Amino acid sequence: MVEASTTVRVRYAETDRMGVVYYANYFVWFEVGRCELLRTLGWTYRDMEDNGVSLPVVEASCAYLKPSFYDDELEVRTVGRLLSRVRIGFDYQVVRAGDGTLTATGRTLHATLNRNRRPCRLPEAIRKALT
Repeated sequence: MVEASTTVRVRYAETDRMGVVYYANYFVWFEVGRCELLRTLGWTYRDMEDNGVSLPVVEASCAYLKPSFYDDELEVRTVGRLLSRVRIGFDYQVVRAGDGTLTATGRTLHATLNRNRRPCRLPEAIRKALT
């Protein structure tokens, strides 16, 4: 398993009228974490797409444990693993940096597709890193 961590600061636009983070933003932050994890492997989404590979989300979930608020600094911890020849999974933890509170956990499952939208294998270096 490969792990990465990145931080985000909650912007005002990401909150509701009560100053609480709107639920859908967690999925945006999961993508930020996923991109950072891939970057640590020497692979970006741009590189991936230039090489004819895409990772569409086929399943996503999030458990909202504690609220996050405007101006909170959040750490997005991401773990990736190869699930099969054509499936990759990511697990996420969102932690408030100020007090260490776990605010949310999540998971995304991705298919690996080629330019023709047919299942394909990840590049060898990525497969090895995720096993």
